[in-house]
Amino acid sequence: MLLTLNFAAVLFMAGLGWLVQVVAYPLFALVGNDRFTAFHAEWSRRIGAVVIIPMSVDLITSIWLALAPPHGVNVVLAASGAALAVITWLSTALLQVPRHSELSNGFARETHTRLVRSSWLRTFCWSAHAVICILMVSEQLA
Repeated sequence: MLLTLNFAAVLFMAGLGWLVQVVAYPLFALVGNDRFTAFHAEWSRRIGAVVIIPMSVDLITSIWLALAPPHGVNVVLAASGAALAVITWLSTALLQVPRHSELSNGFARETHTRLVRSSWLRTFCWSAHAVICILMVSEQLA
C-alpha cells in the first residue's frame, strides 16, 4: 500500500510539474499587467489546493519507504526517491515560493524568468523520482 501511494503521488506530481513548467508558467507572460495580480492570486489559491495533498503524500511516503522499505523494495532506490522528494520541497520553499511572492505584487519579467528557470529543478526531480518509482514497482511485480 505504501509503495502504491508513493507511486500515485509521484507520478501525479511529475505530470503536473511538466504541465506547469511547459504550459502554465510560460503563459503567465501573456496575462497582461492590468489583470496579472488578480490572475496570480487566483492561480496561487487554486494550484495550492491541487498540490498540497499529493506533494505531502509524496514526501511522507518517500521518507517512509527510505526508512522502512517493504520487503523487496531496493533501499538505494527508496533513499534516492526520498532525497528527490526533499529537494522538490526545498526548491519549492526556497526558489519558487519567493518568486511567486514577488509576482503577487504584479508581473515582472525578470522574476518570471527566474521562476521558470528555477522550476526546472523540480520538474527534473519529479521526473527522476517517477522513474525510480516505476523501477521499484517493477521490482515488486517481478
